[in-house]
Amino acid sequence: MKIANVQMEPVFLGREENLDHAAHLLEKTSDAKIVVLPELFNTGYNFQNKAEAELLAEDYKTGPTSRLLQDIARENEQYIAAGYVEKIGDILYNSQLLVGYDGVVSSYQKVHLFFNEKKFFAPGKEFKVSDLGDIRVGQMVCFDWFFPESTRTLMLMGADIVLHSANLVLPYCPNSMVTRCLENRMYAVTSNRIGEEFGLRYIGMSQITGTDGSIIHRSPEDTEEVWIEDINPLLARNKDMNDLNNIVSDRQTDVYKIK
Repeated sequence: MKIANVQMEPVFLGREENLDHAAHLLEKTSDAKIVVLPELFNTGYNFQNKAEAELLAEDYKTGPTSRLLQDIARENEQYIAAGYVEKIGDILYNSQLLVGYDGVVSSYQKVHLFFNEKKFFAPGKEFKVSDLGDIRVGQMVCFDWFFPESTRTLMLMGADIVLHSANLVLPYCPNSMVTRCLENRMYAVTSNRIGEEFGLRYIGMSQITGTDGSIIHRSPEDTEEVWIEDINPLLARNKDMNDLNNIVSDRQTDVYKIK
């Protein structure tokens, strides 16, 4: 099965321009079944006030970003995960939309907010795993990676692949995903952005990580890239380390008492 990540440089507050650019990049992914775009790919990330985020917030089904991605997914018969500002009632979330050729699959609200995001967004309250027929995907946004509970929860919910939209500024995530995937025997597609905004420099290095912790592909730090990789997602169903150890059944849940 072919999966793809898209590393791009959004224009701050330039939603129409960003959607046009993303659509162009997505033309290169038509052979992939699943594609992941960065966190807040359509707006830029480093909002200076809540009004900027509010201006570009969208409904997960009817917003311009959702409509465009649904059209592309339908045309290419694929699934696309992408970060955007979601508005539910009067509340804003840093969310990841997942659409497919039959429409919207899910919208995940980021659980672990980073730095100034806490000024603009509310944290999500649940992780999400979706069944896409023969595979199961879990959703994650950027700073969720820092908490091992995120990927562990997705694994226990049955995810084979983690779809990870990111705007990474800290240098640790690419190497940390090696451990996250190894300890859960899952794939991860981390799609980051490049460029700078108001003092934040984004590190690029989008990455596809294997169930054994191998770095299948890592993108450069400062250039846009579309990368497609062929994987066997069923490898993620095998949680045996050897004849006597299984990473699920070996968990000593009665010992894990600290919350």
